[in-house]
Amino acid sequence: MSTKKRILDEALNLFSKKGYANVFVADIAEAVGIKAPSLYKHYKSKQDIFNAILDEMKQSYDRQAAMLDMNGNNAEADAMVFADVSEDGLVKMGMGLFMYFLHDEYVQKFRKMLTIEQFADPELAELFTKQYSDDPLSYQSAMFAMLSANGVLKEENPDVMALQFYSPLFMIMTICDRHPEREAEFIPLIEQHIRQFSGLYSKEKDK
Repeated sequence: MSTKKRILDEALNLFSKKGYANVFVADIAEAVGIKAPSLYKHYKSKQDIFNAILDEMKQSYDRQAAMLDMNGNNAEADAMVFADVSEDGLVKMGMGLFMYFLHDEYVQKFRKMLTIEQFADPELAELFTKQYSDDPLSYQSAMFAMLSANGVLKEENPDVMALQFYSPLFMIMTICDRHPEREAEFIPLIEQHIRQFSGLYSKEKDK
């Protein structure tokens, strides 16, 4: 593993345990096993390391979405994908994304860091809201609106549909963060949730 990657890994590990504000460049360097001046050869500052972690997560998410044959960022593109997917396909894609967010080491530790910092750092609180509320709800609302307009889903309020679909998933994810031993209890409910949502809103079910 390259030194640059080790710096990111150790920094995120420290951030997830102590919070962003309580970790200093010297702490990261010590965890990597190098001196602070050597770390600055790779990253200009702690913020630079933080930004690199965000980039790493974005690339990882894009790879995961591509593996599930979806874009993951473009609601219009994904609406076309979901329009032609069976209910079993929806379950596979939904479960695939959920398990990625729950178990990917970077995503998991980053979420824990933001959970710690959300009441202490306004900027990280905004990032938490954007990453785990505003962006997914906006994406899903836009996608549901297009699927409704194209006759795939019933014409209901897409913002409410997004809340109904996403909120249980986020709640289960946070429970599993705190209580990993309960994962086996909740994972079957995710599949049932996706199937029930499909049954409630799919026009195909009415035929």
